[in-house]
Amino acid sequence: MENNIGKKSGFKEFLIRKKIVFSAKTYFIEAMSAMANGLFASLLIGTIISTLGQRLGIQLLIDIGNFAKGVAGPAMAVSIAYALQAPPLVLFSMVAVGSAANSLGGAGGPLAVFFIAIIATELGKMVSKETKVDILVTPLVSICGGVLLSMGCAPAIGKAASAIGELIMWATELHPLMMGILVAVIVGMVLTLPISSAAICAALSLTGLAGGAAVAGCSAQMIGFAFMSYKENKIGGLVSQGLGTSMLQMGNIVRNPKIWIPPTLTAAITGPIATCIFKLRMDGEAIASGMGTCGLVGQIGVYSGWVNAMAEGTRTSITLADWGGLIAISFILPAVLATSFCAILKSIGWIKEGDLKLEDL
Repeated sequence: MENNIGKKSGFKEFLIRKKIVFSAKTYFIEAMSAMANGLFASLLIGTIISTLGQRLGIQLLIDIGNFAKGVAGPAMAVSIAYALQAPPLVLFSMVAVGSAANSLGGAGGPLAVFFIAIIATELGKMVSKETKVDILVTPLVSICGGVLLSMGCAPAIGKAASAIGELIMWATELHPLMMGILVAVIVGMVLTLPISSAAICAALSLTGLAGGAAVAGCSAQMIGFAFMSYKENKIGGLVSQGLGTSMLQMGNIVRNPKIWIPPTLTAAITGPIATCIFKLRMDGEAIASGMGTCGLVGQIGVYSGWVNAMAEGTRTSITLADWGGLIAISFILPAVLATSFCAILKSIGWIKEGDLKLEDL
């Protein structure tokens, strides 16, 4: 009995020494958020640059954008390893692991990278600096473990993610009203929670009409909170929430969950308006579906989808109605609706002065 207790204690100390923490917070909040940053710094920014190059007719920008998009897998894996506090040799080894997982995972590559990079990173951390030939052992274990996992699991993970994403997109096309509400509300709430909605949308390859609903839901949260809290947070809060993230309100939501009602109700309204009336589609990179108005990435994603459709011949032009729908769904309706709902809740005492105040502003 004492030996068993000693072994458990020793293993626990080993994990602490290696900075390995088996928790949902570590993997599904910290690692996933880091993965979204990796996606942003490669696939998303590359798409923006290449789209700009296409519109301006500058081949150099197109080439730069394509190079950035080409390293999405390694960027995601390295970002995950960085979030997990991987030592240098493990961190650098994730370049190969991310490339393998993303390539073999197909359309669902980001989800494959997420799971495989976590496992490969933790394996690498376990053997790191445990031998006198660390420079050989650590990258060998990290790369071989990660690539073998990619070969064995990435295709199945990718297919599963793609199947779920396709199911959501198919259901949205079939039932745009109900799915417009569900997708907008769920993705919007995930955006405000300390979870990466961008990473989830990328993992599920969520585009099309469902992507448009996701953009609507995220915009409702960001612009909604930005405008309804303007009295407390002024221009700083307007910019940090409207172009940054509604996650800033998470502390206030914990203190008074009722402040989450106005932007969530707004998403429930703008989502189906996006899918049923404006037929808003986000056919750019899937990560943009979960970004909302953060750096205007969601809107740029919609625009890049229009540009791609014109290049493919499935769209002849970008009309004023297209722009009007995008602006209304992304900015005008969220600002008006969330502010109105907030005023109603203030009148009945559910929201009080100061409930929306951001501490750092």
